[in-house]
Amino acid sequence: MREPDLKRAITFIDGQNLFHAARAAFGHKHPNYDVVTLSEAVCRAHNWSLRQVRFYTGVPDLRDDARWHTFWSKKLSVMGKMGVAIYSRPLRYRNRVVLLPGGIEYSFRAGEEKGIDVRISLDAIRHAMHDRFDVGVIFSQDQDFSEVAEEIRAITGGQSPSQTALVRPPWFSEPDEGKSVTEQRITEQSWRDASQN
Repeated sequence: MREPDLKRAITFIDGQNLFHAARAAFGHKHPNYDVVTLSEAVCRAHNWSLRQVRFYTGVPDLRDDARWHTFWSKKLSVMGKMGVAIYSRPLRYRNRVVLLPGGIEYSFRAGEEKGIDVRISLDAIRHAMHDRFDVGVIFSQDQDFSEVAEEIRAITGGQSPSQTALVRPPWFSEPDEGKSVTEQRITEQSWRDASQN
C-alpha cells in the first residue's frame, strides 16, 4: 500500500498520565496543559494533518473531592467546546493502608482510574479499522500500547494505518528494545509551550 503524501493523524491522550509527567518534569500543580496545542505541535513537527484530538481521564466523584471534580468538569467542558473528543469515567475508590514511621498504620480512601487504557486501545483500533487515520499518536508512558500497533496491523492485514506512534516527552526513559511502536520525540520546547497554555 502506497503511503499518503500528507498523513492524517489522530491523537489519543491519557490525561492523568500526561498530568503526572508534566508535574514530574515541570512541577505543575494542576493539569494546565492544552491538548490541542500539544497535538498540533507534534503533528506540525512531522508534517501530519491533525484530524482529531481524543482525551481520556478519570474524574473524582463530587462527594469525594469537590475541588478536583469541579476542575475536571470545567476543563472537559472547555476542551469539548474546542472540538476535543472526551471520554471520562468516575474514579473507583478503595481503602489503602500505608505503614508510617514508628509502625503506625494509616488508612485512607484512594481514587483509582480504571479502564482508560482499555478505552484508548479500543478507540485506536476502531478508528484504524474505519480508516480514519494514517498515524495514531498515543500520548502515554505506558508500554502496553505497543500491542495496539501490532493488533491494528494484524486486524487490518497491514493495510491501515501506516504507523502508530507512542509519544514520550524527552525526560522519560528509553522504551524497551524490540517494541514495534514508532517512538516520536517532542522537543522539550514544544512540550513546554503546549503545557503552558
